[in-house]
Order: sequence, then structure tokens, then C-alpha cells
Amino acid sequence: MNLKKIKRAIISVSDKSNLKKILQNLKKFKIKLISSGGTYKEITRLGFNCEKISNYTNTPEILNGRVKTLHPKVHAGILSKRKDKSHIKDLRKNSFNEIDLVIVNFYPFEKNLENSKNHEKIIENIDIGGPTLVRAAAKNYNDVTVITSPEQYDNLINELNKFNGKTSLRFRQEMSENAFGETAFYDSVIANYFTKVTCNKFPKKKLIFGNLIDKLRYGENPHQEAAIYSIKKKLSLNQIGGKKLSYNNYNDIFSALLISKSLPKGKGTVIVKHANPCGISINNNKIKSYRLALSCDPISAFGGVVSFNFKINESLAKEINKMFLEVVIANGFEKKALKVLKNKKNLRIINANNLNKENFINIKSNFDTFLIQTPDTKIFNKKNFKVVSKVKPSRKILKNLIFAFNISKYVKSNAVVLVKDETTVGIGSGQPSRLDSCKIAIDKMKKFQKIDNSNEIVAASDAFFPFVDGLESLIQSGVCAVVQPSGSINDKEIIKFADQTGTILVFSKTRHFNH
Repeated sequence: MNLKKIKRAIISVSDKSNLKKILQNLKKFKIKLISSGGTYKEITRLGFNCEKISNYTNTPEILNGRVKTLHPKVHAGILSKRKDKSHIKDLRKNSFNEIDLVIVNFYPFEKNLENSKNHEKIIENIDIGGPTLVRAAAKNYNDVTVITSPEQYDNLINELNKFNGKTSLRFRQEMSENAFGETAFYDSVIANYFTKVTCNKFPKKKLIFGNLIDKLRYGENPHQEAAIYSIKKKLSLNQIGGKKLSYNNYNDIFSALLISKSLPKGKGTVIVKHANPCGISINNNKIKSYRLALSCDPISAFGGVVSFNFKINESLAKEINKMFLEVVIANGFEKKALKVLKNKKNLRIINANNLNKENFINIKSNFDTFLIQTPDTKIFNKKNFKVVSKVKPSRKILKNLIFAFNISKYVKSNAVVLVKDETTVGIGSGQPSRLDSCKIAIDKMKKFQKIDNSNEIVAASDAFFPFVDGLESLIQSGVCAVVQPSGSINDKEIIKFADQTGTILVFSKTRHFNH
């Protein structure tokens, strides 16, 4: 068990919550305290005896507080091996004492990033002494206990009470693991800040970091383990009803939010199933926006996730409850609406009003490598399109083509999206053959939509058609306009076929692959 008695502790904390509680327990076991700066003032204010670090080291705090705990007397006391005769000799020779407990948490660098854009101020909030103390204690876990968060105080108190002022090796190892994770995370946040300052998207050493938010019941399947992490201490999503979220729930939620947050605010509805959209619509009438999105594929929507980029009212809530859904996401809920939705006890209700689209990276990992790319955030407008057919689009058709192409980037490739009146009416996704994606989109449209010759249906493809067969199938189904990226060796043949059939053809120079 390798129990170690704690005789002396150094405390330096930015987060002073629950400090009194831990101090009471350290006093109980007659543990001597050393501290500095604001922590020293708080300890003495609370009525506990404590030695000031400058008195302990006989060296003043200098450089406006930049150097306080960086002293051989401090670090020798932490790093010394208690059973190493040469270490004991060195301590005695220099009149140094052993330090058995380090309680430290760092300057709130993350919080400062949120509250300030002043580079000099941000730099001053990079903690040097704190991480150095923690790393030293964590390295010497065989003899020293390290605590890096008020959340660990109860564990330490239980340990001290259980072993009469001592700690076990197992406990010290666990705290050491947490400590190295804490310093690594802290340094990662700083490194990430500097990559933004230097505009270096792909630094030589790429650090992926996050706070554990929750351990999930399992992953995509019951035999897989899973957890969710965030670079922030808590998610911007607020669950206000329903069962605990699963791995698949989160995957669908993020897929839905990526789309709904990109749509014009206050009128966008997105329905997602298995991370693929199965219905999207924008309409000023909230109920109509939902009904139109649902009409694209009501069968696939069953058991799916719906995301609204507006506040849900009671009427819409009643409409939502007519169907089985796993998750409902919105930018807020009226009280009466929330009451209606909570009638379905298992329905997961998410308030995403505080979630903002921020800069992020896409990561895919396999084996011992991972791929990184910037996200596909490009929003297309008419300036990005080139009409290559003889027949030119009306303003309405062009508007729908823009909507369809911007939606295609959220659909798994190969992607084909059919649109009418800024509403998806057919979606073909994830097929190795683009022609097969066309057929799926067409079949969905024919199954759930009333189509006649007066309908102005447009189509978007996330990449170019290599042959006319895909374009031909769309035209035969009633599509009057198509947007696709250029770049095929058969572009001229595609344009010729469009002109022969009187079809509007628009080229984009950029594709939207989403594998």
C-alpha cells in the first residue's frame, strides 16, 4: 500500500472554492502550510496558520510575481526521494525540508481567452510556477501527493481520514495521472492559442485536447466504449428533458446543428437520421417549415433528430409530438411548449441557443495516425456560379439552386439533393455510384411528393457528373435545373446534353465531398 505521512504542504490556487474545507482537514492532521500571493492572504483571512513562501525560501517574490515558487528549497523538497541517502544528505546539507503535498490549480488561461483580446494580458496569464510544482509532485508520486482541482478535495479528505493523515500509493498514482493530464491540457490550450496567433493551421506538433464531459453507456454499438470530450469545461448545449444522450445521439445532434446553424436564422428546420439529413426547409412560418422538412422523407425521419434555429412555441410542440423522435433541438422553448414536449418522458430536449459556430477542425483517426482538415464552411451565392447552358435560370430557380448546393455539403458523398421552394424533396446519399444517388433521390421524391410538369424542381450534385447518365435520370424525373462542380473531361458533353434537353445547367468551381 506504501502509505506516506503528510507533514508539509504547499498551496497555490486560482480557484479558491472549498478552500476552508480542505484547510480544516489539513489542520486536523497538523500539516504545516506554505503559500504565496493571493492564496496566502485567503488562508490567513480564513484564520489558518501559514508560512509565506518568501519567508520559507528567504527570497522575495520578484518580477511582479512572475517568480515566487521557483526556488531550489521548494522543488528539492518536492522532488527528493525519501529513501535515497544522497537525496537526504543534500536536503540536510542545505537545510531544506521535504514537501509531501502540493495543492495547485493554474491561472485561468482559458477564461482569460474568453474575456480578453489583449495579447499582453493573455501572455501574463500563462502560469509557470504552478505547472512546474505540479509536474514535480506528479513525477515524485511515490512520495508526494498532488491535488489539481477542488473537485479532488473530498477524495483527499477521505484518504487522510482513512489512513490517519497518510495517503496510499494507488491514490498518489491516480492523482499523478490527473496532474500530468492537467498540465498537458493547459499547455495544449496555450499552444493552440499561439497557432491561431501565427495563423499556423498545421503545426509540427499537433495537440488534441479536451475535458471529459461524460462517459457514455457505449459507442455506436453495445460492444464499443465511448465518451464525449470538449475543449471547454462544459458543453454549450443544455439538455432540459429526456433520457441520457448516447454516442449516436451526439453524432446526429452535431450533424443537425451544423446544418441548422448555417441556415437563415429564425426559419430553418433540419431533420437528421444516422448523421445524414433526410429533410431540410426554410420558411417564415415555423410549423410550415417543420412540415415541409418532414415531407421530404417522413419514413426516414421516424426516430430521428430535428433541429430548429428558432424558439419553439406551443403549437409547434404539439405538431412535433405527433411523431416519434429521439431528440428535439431549438434556440429556446416557450414554457407551454416545453410542458407539451416533456409529456414524452424519453424525448431528449436540447436548448442550443448558446451554441455558436466557432472555428474548429475535422479529425479522423485510424491506426496510429489521424487526418486533419479545415471544415467545409464555404457558403455559395450567385457570384460563385457560372451558367453554362443556353437556357438561363430565373431568380427563383437560381435561389433554389444555391440552397440545394449549399445543402449538398452536409450529405454523405456521393450526394444528390433535389429541391423545390427552398425545401428538400429528395436526397440521395452515400453511394459509390453518383447514378445510384440520383436514383435514390428520385425514388424518394416520387414516393413522397406530388409531381407535375408545373413543378420547378432543381438538383445539386456535390461533385461533377462524369457521364450524361446521371443528368439524364434527373431530367427524366422532372428536374429543370442542375448545379454541379465543373472539372470533368466530359464537361462539354454534359453541357451539350443539357442544351439538347432545354435544361438549365450551372457550374460551380468547387466541390462538396463529404466522406
